[in-house]
Amino acid sequence: MLRKANPRSSYREFSDEDEGEGHTQSPDLYDESPEDPEEGEEPNGRISPEDDLRESSPSMRFSKACLKNVFTVALIFIYLLLTAVAAFLVYQTISDFLDKLNHPVMSVTYKEVESFSPPGIAVYPGRAQLLSCRHHYHDSIPPLVNPGQPQEGDCVITNVTYFGPFTNQTEKRALVVRGPSDVRNKELIFMQFSHNETEEDFSAITYMLFAKFSDLNDSRNQSEFMRDCERNYSMWTFSGGFRTWVKMSLVRTSGKSNDAIEFRQESTVVKFNDKRPESEQSNQLFFAVFEWRDPFMQEIRLIVTANPWNSIAILCGVFMAFFKAANFAKLAIQWINRMRKRHLRNKARELNQIA
Repeated sequence: MLRKANPRSSYREFSDEDEGEGHTQSPDLYDESPEDPEEGEEPNGRISPEDDLRESSPSMRFSKACLKNVFTVALIFIYLLLTAVAAFLVYQTISDFLDKLNHPVMSVTYKEVESFSPPGIAVYPGRAQLLSCRHHYHDSIPPLVNPGQPQEGDCVITNVTYFGPFTNQTEKRALVVRGPSDVRNKELIFMQFSHNETEEDFSAITYMLFAKFSDLNDSRNQSEFMRDCERNYSMWTFSGGFRTWVKMSLVRTSGKSNDAIEFRQESTVVKFNDKRPESEQSNQLFFAVFEWRDPFMQEIRLIVTANPWNSIAILCGVFMAFFKAANFAKLAIQWINRMRKRHLRNKARELNQIA
């Protein structure tokens, strides 16, 4: 006789096979580390009745899913915001560093000295004649005696003839005078010229100042030295019929590669009261006084305010923010994967209970 199959035993065998297949298909999907036990589970792996009722509620599951999605979007938005801020800080830091590197700041200081090195006063008289050149002190210039007539002088003068640096075919004659040096006693040089050119509407004499008179005497080629001076220094003029009082000041500029020295001057003009006979007034007279303005030497230095160490420190902080944001994103992704695995695990439990 055929034996009837027991329905209970067959149902038990079917359920055991299903449970075995479910565990062999995805064993790692349901496993969880012992350090992070599932919320709502008992130590023996069973689900408490209260959690079962809470998870079975559709409204509760919908609210949890919605909250998870909102939190995920907020995490991604915060990550993108931090990344954008860090990128802007990197760009701003590099731009500021390059701007400060290309635009140094001028630092002006004044150095007090007892005396200056005697400068060189190069005068280009042309057809004018030097009548006198004398040293005086304390701004005390004695009254003129026989103006327009040659007089004795005590200046050190060097005559140099050379071709100009800009017009090679033009020959120039310069009277280079050793300038004053004693600034405390207000040493000055008083020069007098005469020029007999009645057909000209205006008459003037050109002059140039350079740093040291001794450089001219020490140079091997004085003509070449004067060419270089004319190329690098400025030219000024003083007019006939006046006394031009020139007060000099020395400016030393320290650049990125080399140092430069230039003169700045303040000039005042006083009219000459010509008391000569009319027959002698056809000779135009020129008067020039050269003196130091004050005992202070102005020094200008170009300072680069861009500090590479500050920029490196800022960039290190920005890159730390990058790494923090990347770590934050990594934790967010891990949290999303954990939530997804938890959702799949709960869904598999519901299916096992129904089966």
